[in-house]
Amino acid sequence: MCAMDSPERRGARWADRLLAEGDDPDPRFTLANERTFLAWIRTALALIACGVGVTVGGRHLMADPLRVVLAVALSASGALAAALAFRRWLRTERALRRAETLPLPRLAPIMAYGLAVLAVVLLAALLATS
Repeated sequence: MCAMDSPERRGARWADRLLAEGDDPDPRFTLANERTFLAWIRTALALIACGVGVTVGGRHLMADPLRVVLAVALSASGALAAALAFRRWLRTERALRRAETLPLPRLAPIMAYGLAVLAVVLLAALLATS
């Protein structure tokens, strides 16, 4: 394997392609995009932590099948948010470099409605046990 094909070089290819497009945006916009990315990562970590919390702390609050379903749904939501956070950052950064309209957040409505449904299910489960 030559130096051009090293793992470090392959990992930088997406960055090289991104930087080759358009012009450098105002650094404030790039940093705002990065803060948004980090907010999605924090949200993903919180969802995964909630999944763990439901698994461990929900034993006395709800039946096992419901607890497992909620824990899996929360953890899967966190994994989805984490997996799509970088893609969103990249699409936004590309649009900034090309001076294009920013892409709409596809994940936001899914997360909002999905979490609302999970909250209603959790509330119903808690009310049923009290």
